[in-house]
Amino acid sequence: MLNAVLAFKDYNVIKGIWGSPWVGLKNFKLFFDNPIFWSLLKNTLLLSGYLLLAGFPVPILLALMLNEVRGGRFKRIVQLVSFAPYFISTVVMVSIIMLFLAPRLGFANLALNALGMESVNFLGEPGYFRSIYVWSDIWQTAGYTAVIYLAALAGIDPTLYEAAKVDGASRFQKIRHVDLPGIMPTIVIVLILNVGNVMALGFEKVYLLQNPLNIVNSEIIATYVYSIGLLNANYSFATAVGLFNSFVNLILLVLVNSLAKRFSSSSIW
Repeated sequence: MLNAVLAFKDYNVIKGIWGSPWVGLKNFKLFFDNPIFWSLLKNTLLLSGYLLLAGFPVPILLALMLNEVRGGRFKRIVQLVSFAPYFISTVVMVSIIMLFLAPRLGFANLALNALGMESVNFLGEPGYFRSIYVWSDIWQTAGYTAVIYLAALAGIDPTLYEAAKVDGASRFQKIRHVDLPGIMPTIVIVLILNVGNVMALGFEKVYLLQNPLNIVNSEIIATYVYSIGLLNANYSFATAVGLFNSFVNLILLVLVNSLAKRFSSSSIW
């Protein structure tokens, strides 16, 4: 945390962190005055917002559906299949995506050709980038996150289900009036944590999927910091941008936590 002081200094390797001269807000001003600042911020927020809106409900729905499955063996198989992708490394995941979406021999384009349609360079079209990133991420992480909700569902008082059955509640009514209220505190906590990481997108996956053709939509703050701040050894500038990211995340975290505390009984603090 103390090394964050680099953001306010002109770092010199010889002089070290504390011996380098102070420059105040110069590094932040350089970032904000950069012509592509708004483009970077827009790409980061759009990708994060898309991931949050599309990815947040999927694990909840998966957990609710698995909770309704009565066949123990089938339930375990589905859990295994949905949970396993979480352990695939980012590099392997990106390699799978590239092979699947390859313009000539990728399975997606072979399927399009079989239907009489022309091949599409999915990774070369900027408009496809966000969807490729988001839905591949959902496929990889939904099963893992669903385990959290399954654990919360397991902690619901069984007498509530018995009472619902006596009252003649259908499965949908049971989900609506027993399951969802029972896991609502967990949902709120996970939502707060997800919103608090809006600006902290996974750098590795975006960088590996990035190419000169889709860079219009794929260049986010994290990849810009890597290419400009770290590869060019401009550590003070990179730290300033990282501190800006953390500050925005902190504001969002406090705001959403305050709203959660106001409208529900669950919050982080």
